[in-house]
Amino acid sequence: MRRGRRLKVRGRVERDSLGPVRVPAGAYYGAQTARAVRNFPVSGRGLPDSFLRAYACIKRAAAETNEALGLLDGRRAGAIHRAASEILAGRHRQQFVVDVFQAGAGTSQNMNLNEVIANRAGEILGGRRGDYRVVHPNDHVNMSQSTNDTFPSAMRLAILLELPALLGCLRRCSTTLDRLGVRFRRTIKSARTHLQDAVPITLGQEFGAYAAMVRRAASRLEESARPLRRLSLGATAAGTGLNAHPRYAARVARVLSRDTGIALRPAANLVEAAMSTADFAAFSGSLRGLAFDLGKIANDLRLMASGPLTGLAEIRLPAVQPGSSIMPGKVNPVMCEMLNMVCFQVAGHDLAVSLASGAGQFELNVMLPVMIHDLLDSMAMMTAAVDLFTRRCLRGIRADADRCRAYFERSPSLATALTPLLGYGRAADLVREAVRTRRTIVDLAREKGLADARLVARLLDAERLTRPGLLAGVAGRRVRLRTRPAGAARRGPSPSGRPRSRQSSPRVRGR
Repeated sequence: MRRGRRLKVRGRVERDSLGPVRVPAGAYYGAQTARAVRNFPVSGRGLPDSFLRAYACIKRAAAETNEALGLLDGRRAGAIHRAASEILAGRHRQQFVVDVFQAGAGTSQNMNLNEVIANRAGEILGGRRGDYRVVHPNDHVNMSQSTNDTFPSAMRLAILLELPALLGCLRRCSTTLDRLGVRFRRTIKSARTHLQDAVPITLGQEFGAYAAMVRRAASRLEESARPLRRLSLGATAAGTGLNAHPRYAARVARVLSRDTGIALRPAANLVEAAMSTADFAAFSGSLRGLAFDLGKIANDLRLMASGPLTGLAEIRLPAVQPGSSIMPGKVNPVMCEMLNMVCFQVAGHDLAVSLASGAGQFELNVMLPVMIHDLLDSMAMMTAAVDLFTRRCLRGIRADADRCRAYFERSPSLATALTPLLGYGRAADLVREAVRTRRTIVDLAREKGLADARLVARLLDAERLTRPGLLAGVAGRRVRLRTRPAGAARRGPSPSGRPRSRQSSPRVRGR
């Protein structure tokens, strides 16, 4: 195209309260949407389809409610219902063109819905696009509504409609982790705290704990979603209900409950519901908690699978793709890495939601579009990531039981099991010697004759060490560490004044 030459754009001219606006000829949207497209070419990203479907569901329920209350004639209500149903079915997606970073409170997005539904409904009734005498976007589609009550209600509904998919993938994840816990229930290993050797644990206990973490995170999500069932529909602009029928709020909530299968209700205080976004911040916090738990699990698996020869190599993760463009045969924990990055993004979204939630003034918080974009994006990413992580990583994990046991047997922290017999200080001396000489606690305990071989074997039994409790009859008993060769006679008198004999020298001093 030559510089300075203008292309002629085919379209129609519509008018809004600011004057005439050119709109593309084939567009179902109208003047206010066209202005928003020109004002906000920011990211190229619109609000998610799940939100648009929830908003269309509200528009459809509003038309039905207004008809039942005698405010809207059946002909227009039926056409609006049909147009909104088409959007719910996935049609006209290309007509929703407003950037996520748009006019505060989502007015542009609400008008985008209103204009598309009005033009399509008018078309259904025999009119043409841009002729709002048949169905008007404000007077008919937006009847009994305001952006300030419909947008946050659509936010609530969208989250509730998307939540079952996220909870389902978390259930599958926790079930898989439970099965791994059963499979590895006899795989003994050394626990680690501060990244240092700790008391024995089973690999099954670790995976069982991971399963419990995921279940609790899912439970927190469900709990934080319950307040989202409160709708602000009927609040209109400031929570006072101006221009809405007194029975509108309760009736539209019943229609939406019927249509969605979710028990919805009007908020007890519509002014509060219009002012506060705390419910969204709380739900975002639960998503962040889930991200932290899943990120911890992914980190642990990466460490346990490190190697294969110079790392821990306690488990093997499925090899799903080559890991290096230069090192042949290298395989990386890519599914764990993917999950980690998703968790970082969810945590970042939570920060944005938290900042936006604290930015309200007086009767409204206008930062709603970025909040719902980030919440639904977090939910969608987490649902996909957890499902992939479960299928392509968790289900293929294998344990190296021999390597796990070798770490357990060489761990100086086995001395913890001897503290009821030796006392903390003497057990610490044994640990220092084990680290210095690179010998095992079991070998040193036997060599020093701390107790007979059977008692040592019972104290250091691998399975017993991973269960609660003390060895019966040991608590409170102490032994003296030998500094002489085994079998040598003690020197000096006994406490009673009688000479000691080797046969009468007890190894374990008790009551």
